[in-house]
Amino acid sequence: MRAVTGLFVGALVVLAGCAPIEEQAPAASGPATAGVGDCGKQALRTRTPGKITFGTDQPVYEPWFSGDAPANGKGFESAVAYAVAGKLGYTKAEVEWVRVPFNAAIQPGPKTFDANLNEFSITEERRRAVDFSTPYYDVTQAVVALKDSPAAKATTVAALKDLKLGAQVGTTSYDAAAKQVQPTQQVAVYNTNDEAKLALQNGQVQAIVVDLATAFYITSAELKDAVIVGQLPASGGKSEQFGIVLDKGSSLTRCVSAAVDALRADGTLVAAEQQWLTDAGKAPKLT
Repeated sequence: MRAVTGLFVGALVVLAGCAPIEEQAPAASGPATAGVGDCGKQALRTRTPGKITFGTDQPVYEPWFSGDAPANGKGFESAVAYAVAGKLGYTKAEVEWVRVPFNAAIQPGPKTFDANLNEFSITEERRRAVDFSTPYYDVTQAVVALKDSPAAKATTVAALKDLKLGAQVGTTSYDAAAKQVQPTQQVAVYNTNDEAKLALQNGQVQAIVVDLATAFYITSAELKDAVIVGQLPASGGKSEQFGIVLDKGSSLTRCVSAAVDALRADGTLVAAEQQWLTDAGKAPKLT
C-alpha cells in the first residue's frame, strides 16, 4: 500500500497505495543462489561495479526508514535493503542510495538505481513497466478511528458501511474502503494522508483507512486518542504484498529475488518485522 499520515505524507504520495496483487510475484528461477555463482557480487551487473545502488523517495518516514536517512540501516525497508545487499555479497560500505519520487520509480524507462524499496505494492499494471522481486512484506488494510467515534466499536465490516470513511486518493487504502466497505456510497477522498488524518480529528469523517503498519504508527505516535478498529479482509482473498522494484528486464531481478527468498527462509524478514513494525496481533480482524 502506501497510505500514511502526518510524518508519513511524503512517503505515500498519490498512487502510492498498496494494491492487491492479481498473482504472486514470480519466484526466482534458475540455479542461482544469492551471493554465489552468477548471483555473487563480482558477477552482478550493477550501475557501479562492486557496489549496489538502492533508490527510495524523499522524504521517507517511520517505520520504513528512520530520520529520512536510508543509509543508516534503521527502519524496516532500510534493514531489508542492507540484508539483501549482504546476501548478494555487498558490505554496508558498498551500498549507495539515490532519491527517486515514488511515481517516477515505477514509470517505464531507464533507472538511476539498481533496486528500489518504497512500499511498492506488486500489481500486474506496474509489472508492465518494471520488474518486482519476490515479496518481502505482506500487507493488510486497517481502519483507524478516534476512541469516542461510533466506528471505534465496530467488529464487522458491515458495521462500518453507514459511517463516513476517508482515505488518500489513488491508494489501495481508498480502493479497500470504496470496494470492500462502502461500495454504495462515496468515500471521502484526500490528497494526502495528512489531510485525511486532519479530517478525522475535525470530525469530518468517522474513520480512515490506511495500511496496517501506518495504522500502528498513527495510533502510537501521532494520534493518542485514536485506535485501530481492525484489519480488513484481503480483497478477493488475495494478499497485498510489497516487492523491490527493478528496471524492466533487469539482469538483477532473479538474484535480488533469490536474496529475498533466502531472507524469508532464514527468518531475517520476520525478525525485521518484529523489530521495526508493530505486532499485527494488536489489531483485531474485522469479519
